[in-house]
Amino acid sequence: MPQVMIYLCQSPRLVLSSVIDRKGEMKKRKKCSSIFLLCFLFLIVGSCKSALLPLLEATGRGLDGSARQDKKVAIYRAGDFEVREVRNKAGAHSVIIFLKQYPSIKLRGTLPDENGDFFFTSLDYLAGSSHGWNEYRMDLIGAGRLGFFDSYAVLSVPEALDPIQISSGRIQRFDTRITGPDAVARLRDRHERISVLVEWMKQRENNPTGLGRKEFEKYWKPLLFPEISKRKMRPEDWKQEGDEWHWADEIRWNKSYTGRAFPEILRAVRDSGTMLRDWEEALPWVYVEYQWGAIMELLSNEITLLKKK
Repeated sequence: MPQVMIYLCQSPRLVLSSVIDRKGEMKKRKKCSSIFLLCFLFLIVGSCKSALLPLLEATGRGLDGSARQDKKVAIYRAGDFEVREVRNKAGAHSVIIFLKQYPSIKLRGTLPDENGDFFFTSLDYLAGSSHGWNEYRMDLIGAGRLGFFDSYAVLSVPEALDPIQISSGRIQRFDTRITGPDAVARLRDRHERISVLVEWMKQRENNPTGLGRKEFEKYWKPLLFPEISKRKMRPEDWKQEGDEWHWADEIRWNKSYTGRAFPEILRAVRDSGTMLRDWEEALPWVYVEYQWGAIMELLSNEITLLKKK
């Protein structure tokens, strides 16, 4: 049975747990309709993971209400970029920037002033896996220029944005939903681990550049986790005579490979299975962190976007 089907059968409360504490029977009925639709789509697509994850993420937005927080006022598009002017329930206007290459994130900012200057406020992340999903808001510091005209808009972000820290978030892991301070603390811990891992990854010599997410996973997974990778993809010297092995999370880890390949700060994280959990549950997060410089480079160019709405 495909992994996702096993997950769905063993954890039928996964999506239901997000609904229990919602007020109003009508809201429950609407959410349940989304749940049943998602389950039906699970059955149709079977083991096609690439199709399942966007469905899971979209349903997460629908269940927690985040999809309805912002009302679209205007939409501007150019290639892989989209800028939306939105209005919240209180009537306040702001802007959201989407990048097609990085569908797990959106960048929020204030409405530009009369000179076109605006300030970034947060990076919103939401991405799923067969384990559930992670969602967080990361406070940002930075500014850009955004001019709105009759039929187009012009965007540029000349200086890099500085992420501060995660200020809010939610976690769904199988049938367990974590919110509030507990979720924020766990997400901050994961962010710290991912940041350290990515820093080490970037320091390795001869790393390929410009990889899409699938190619990124294909290249890095055998280096990080040769124990669970295909034999032909493993590093040639990952296993040597006399290596010491250790069991954790039902996987037999090569501690000697860990010592040879990883800095001390990452060794306990890998040998405990924590690094693998981060990878499996938050690969888009790792990818965004790794590609942050490339994202900033994309935004640094002056982009003209045509009005669609």
